[in-house]
Amino acid sequence: MGNPFVHIELASTDVKKAKSFYGSLFDWKLEDMDMGNMTYTMVRVGEGTGGGMMQHPMKGEPSAWVPYVLVGNVTAATAKAKSLGAKIIRDVAEVPNAGSFSIIQDPTGAVLGLWQEKAK
Repeated sequence: MGNPFVHIELASTDVKKAKSFYGSLFDWKLEDMDMGNMTYTMVRVGEGTGGGMMQHPMKGEPSAWVPYVLVGNVTAATAKAKSLGAKIIRDVAEVPNAGSFSIIQDPTGAVLGLWQEKAK
């Protein structure tokens, strides 16, 4: 399948509570990573698409899961999404040593992340 889902991220208003809930509900391995200005919790699921959890970056917004889709060029895909009517929630940003992402909202209101892996 072209453009598979590759990561699912929880932007949470209470990461500690979310980790307790999901850690008890599922057999996920949760690993905290120091990202300098924040702690990011990797969600390792074994087989299948993993993800992460972080403190919601937008004050006042509710907790929400954001799925990420793999793209070959995140800048071009973000521009194409905008030309098709998407709202850009987070423009292209780099994750050091990993890749780049953006977050869009489609014309129906659904939120989706776009992910481009760092060239090896």
